[in-house]
Amino acid sequence: MRKSTIAALLLVILGNIGVWALWNRPVAERSWGGAISGVGYTPFHPDKSPSKGDKASAEDIEKDMKALEGSVKGVRIYSTTDGSEQTAPIARKYGIPITAGAWIAGKPEIDEPEINGLIKLARDNNNVRRVLVGNEAILRADVTVPQAIEYIKRVKKKVNVPVSTAEPWHVWLEHPELADAVDFLAVHLLPYWEGVPADQSVDYAMFRYNELKTKFPNKHILISEIGWPADGPWRRGAEASQVNQAKFIRTFLNVAAQNKLDYFIMEAFDQPWKREIEGTAGTSWGLWDAWRKPKFPMIGEVTELRNWPLLCGISIAVGFLPLVFFLWRRGGDLKFGGQIFYGAMIQGVSSVLVFTFTAASVAGLATTTEIAWGILVFCQLVLLAVMLIDGLELTEVVWQDRFKRKFQPCSAAPLPNAPKVSIHVPCYNEPPHMVMETLDALARLDYPNYEVLLLDNNTKDPAVWRPVEEYCRKLGPKFRFFHLDNWPGFKAGALNFGLAQTAPDAQHIAVIDSDYQVHPDWLKATIPHFNRPEVGFVQSPQDYRDWSHDLFQRMINWEYAGFFHIGMIQRNERNAIIQHGTMTIIRKSALEEVGRWGEWCITEDADLGLRLFEHKYEAVYMPESYGKGLVPDSFSAYKTQRFRWAYGAVQILKHHWRDLLPGGPRLTAGQKYHFITGWLPWFADAAHMIFGIAGIIWSLGLLAFPKYFEFPPSVFMIPTLSVFAFKVGASLWLYEARVKCGFWDKVGAAIAGMALTHTVGRAMWLGMFTSGRPFVRTPKCENQPALMQAFLMAREEIALLMGLWGAALAIVLVFGHENRDAFMWSGLLVVQSLPYLSAFITALINAFPNIGLGKQRPEPTEAAKAGAD
Repeated sequence: MRKSTIAALLLVILGNIGVWALWNRPVAERSWGGAISGVGYTPFHPDKSPSKGDKASAEDIEKDMKALEGSVKGVRIYSTTDGSEQTAPIARKYGIPITAGAWIAGKPEIDEPEINGLIKLARDNNNVRRVLVGNEAILRADVTVPQAIEYIKRVKKKVNVPVSTAEPWHVWLEHPELADAVDFLAVHLLPYWEGVPADQSVDYAMFRYNELKTKFPNKHILISEIGWPADGPWRRGAEASQVNQAKFIRTFLNVAAQNKLDYFIMEAFDQPWKREIEGTAGTSWGLWDAWRKPKFPMIGEVTELRNWPLLCGISIAVGFLPLVFFLWRRGGDLKFGGQIFYGAMIQGVSSVLVFTFTAASVAGLATTTEIAWGILVFCQLVLLAVMLIDGLELTEVVWQDRFKRKFQPCSAAPLPNAPKVSIHVPCYNEPPHMVMETLDALARLDYPNYEVLLLDNNTKDPAVWRPVEEYCRKLGPKFRFFHLDNWPGFKAGALNFGLAQTAPDAQHIAVIDSDYQVHPDWLKATIPHFNRPEVGFVQSPQDYRDWSHDLFQRMINWEYAGFFHIGMIQRNERNAIIQHGTMTIIRKSALEEVGRWGEWCITEDADLGLRLFEHKYEAVYMPESYGKGLVPDSFSAYKTQRFRWAYGAVQILKHHWRDLLPGGPRLTAGQKYHFITGWLPWFADAAHMIFGIAGIIWSLGLLAFPKYFEFPPSVFMIPTLSVFAFKVGASLWLYEARVKCGFWDKVGAAIAGMALTHTVGRAMWLGMFTSGRPFVRTPKCENQPALMQAFLMAREEIALLMGLWGAALAIVLVFGHENRDAFMWSGLLVVQSLPYLSAFITALINAFPNIGLGKQRPEPTEAAKAGAD
């Protein structure tokens, strides 16, 4: 490696360490050095759950009491029938007093065994100092206040310890008769659930405590639950985090000591099983984690991830080999800024993956959540892979130090004995005047040795093809016309017929679409590149004319330009361009060697290019424009064209997959990379369809079954939104670097490209599960009003757009008042809807051609385009 490359490697690694350290910078909080008055305790370890009928074991409780000995002065339990009742006799051995509770559910089959067990526990164990008949049973409306009072009276008659029930502060304020029935108030003060910010939460809890003290001056007050979760959704201003938990607990413990409060911290150990009933937040209130390790120190500084150095080290290890490989292979060709930029992307993706998998490894996930996490992890892998692909293209475009394969047009006049070129022009049911203009342009070619074969393929109406036949006759012997009836193989079939009719002395086959008007210099500027025998084909970009007067056509013209002035140039560096069925010239012997045009494939041009690469031929790509065609007139036609390209791409991958695998000898690594990654974003479009539908379904689950559905964690939502932002920014940056158009033309191109997301996604799914070309209907709506045209051309996209917007709005209305994650999820749904919105906007622009989009540059002249190239 060069010194600059080593420097880039070290800077990227140091930068990664710096980001981890900054994100986990220590927070100084008030320390606590004493014992804790009491903790809530549920004796279930990560492998057990009472909701599944599991019982706590004496062995687990024994381990827990040993862990708590010396750290806490008391323990509160919640049930006397799930194994928790074993806590009292075990805790007695360690000198730990117990506040015992009966779980009241308003069902006799549950309540009676619990109450009887509570009475027995208090009688048999002298370390049971208080009992609680029910825990938030009135809050849940499992029992009424009179029923609760009746239960309390029953227990008071049978035990010799103080009796109460545990409820939030407002229940006590609303029901003074309940306070009269108990020996003390057991109050829950949980500011997180009320959306109080962490830095105000202890003051808020004390305010509620003093409010009860004023209301009931003659009652002892036990704070039976108080705490803060280390993980969970935002609730208004309350953020669940490790630092906030430590801040709350340590501050409260000091306040409690000063005020001699009686309290139980909620709770001793994290309980993963609670995810099923309380979501993520319910699992993470413990002072110790589920594996009985302290989550934060009581003295000194606190960090969000106590093991962040280990995770940072893992992220460096995960990204090290890809980073070294990139800098070794590409560092010498990139400026230093590019090495740093893409190296940082690799390292950033590694860190995101480590953080994601760490978050996904939590215990106690519900089945639906496990499925969701699995899907989300896979989706994030796809998104990050696409981002790295886009990032590499951006890096090579912006920071490319030099081009290895830059081909210039040949300017010398062709010799009289220049190799003969047979130009094939397939057409089907095209307007005669347009085809005649194409032939006129071919007649003006400044090249001494060529022929033109007009291949009319299956046009039924003689009034369409006969005038073209007659026009070819007028143009002279260089022009030959062939009309094919009921000819199989689509365009490839017609081209193979033309190959059979080609003059025997022709050395090269050129193909243009019937709407293309070529420049007189096309052949003389390109044919000399075939002097190298390894060159199999020469490709010029597709270019277009007569689009500047129509906003829709302007948008799609610049959308096409992005690929030919960005993607194709980068692919050319690795001899991996996509061959296109127009403005292409193929060595005739190479075409025959690889088996002619593939009639099995509806994208015969791309298939042929790949087969030429497999036979070790080189391609030459010149970004100069030597011919202009016509862009599609309608959004429907635009979608149909892209559907064919995407569907054909899947067929090519299915047909050539063995050669694209690592170790396949027929293609270079660069060719495999570009043919796989070049179409990977289209697979991402296919995934986008599923994401959108899944987003709507998940939102319905959140609304209808909140017990079983929860918002995806921010560890997924934030990277997803960030990837989208990166893609938009990268697209604009690439256009700024390579495509000479105005800002609003860049925006229009981005909208047009996004508008095809659903079409491409459908094509990819159909391509994966079918092999024959499916019938794709182009809407026939010429007699409909313009607005109806727009709805018809984008009807599927509009349906998904309305579904996503409706789901986003419903989520905000139902959850937005208390859960900040609702806004992030709704934002994600809106982002998912943007391609569908783009489709509707593009359809509207097509239906209403007078709509404007900012100030636009005029269509560039030939001289201007030559200068830009």
